[in-house]
Amino acid sequence: MALFHQLMKFGHGKDMLERHHLHILRAIKEQGSLTAAAETLYLTQSAISHAMKKLESQIGVSLWKKSGRQLHFTQAGEYLLTLSERMLPQFEHAEQQLKQFAQGQRGTLRIGMECHPCYQWLLKVVEPFLHQWPDVDVDVKQKFQFGGLGALFGHDIDVLVTPDPLFKPGIEYVSVFDYELVLVTSPQSPLADQTYVEPHQITSETLITYPVDQARLDVFTQFLAPAHCAPRKHKTIETTDIMLHMVAAGRGIAALPKWLAKEYQQQLNLHILRMGKSGINKAIHLGIRAGERDDYIEDFIRQASVTSIHHKL
Repeated sequence: MALFHQLMKFGHGKDMLERHHLHILRAIKEQGSLTAAAETLYLTQSAISHAMKKLESQIGVSLWKKSGRQLHFTQAGEYLLTLSERMLPQFEHAEQQLKQFAQGQRGTLRIGMECHPCYQWLLKVVEPFLHQWPDVDVDVKQKFQFGGLGALFGHDIDVLVTPDPLFKPGIEYVSVFDYELVLVTSPQSPLADQTYVEPHQITSETLITYPVDQARLDVFTQFLAPAHCAPRKHKTIETTDIMLHMVAAGRGIAALPKWLAKEYQQQLNLHILRMGKSGINKAIHLGIRAGERDDYIEDFIRQASVTSIHHKL
């Protein structure tokens, strides 16, 4: 805490730490040098050096040290860099929102997806939402790979769609629908004559999943790993369409939500199996920052729940 107080104290009635200092630190980190950072910020190198030396003089600590052409952040520099990574996206989002308000728009609802197979369901939610809120845009981000909680805390997204909520202070979750995780095979598969499948029966199969770490795949954590089993081969495919075409062609098996498997069963020759005698039951949650339920966010949550019921997910 001593470092915090040293950095954040005031001098002569004026704030020593200003937003442009954070921009400079972030640019140096991203670009790797003062010269490149100056070009990115449309400043001269001397202007950057002068601003940061003045800050260092005021706070009484160095923010980086030079080793040849390399810059290495000190403890103080690392602290301010972390602050910049947390605060600057919030400033930038606020400015974007204010600009949209000035243009007569409500803003943008930014949705983060930690559920690969939920994209088709999300489309059914977004369509009526856009009709209901013509002055609100929607942006969907799918690149979190189970890092969405940080994006929610950092104000990079407003709503997180996840089957694996991590309960933290400051975050609220709403459960919008339950589903069963099932195994999908071709009708020609040796497994297809079963009503449910046990982990050891998959050891001779090729399992196809989304490109997510195994520690975050329920077919591994809740089904295979507890039984100390593994598939003969594990392949990853990004798109559900290609994945299930591969399964229908007998090139492997996949674990998907039952509602999604049933949708594809209408167009592809697929067989659905329960995993274990009792099955694997999951739920999709919407995570939001506590106290930030704007009226259009509330309506999105309501629409998500209604869509889940109407489509019997």
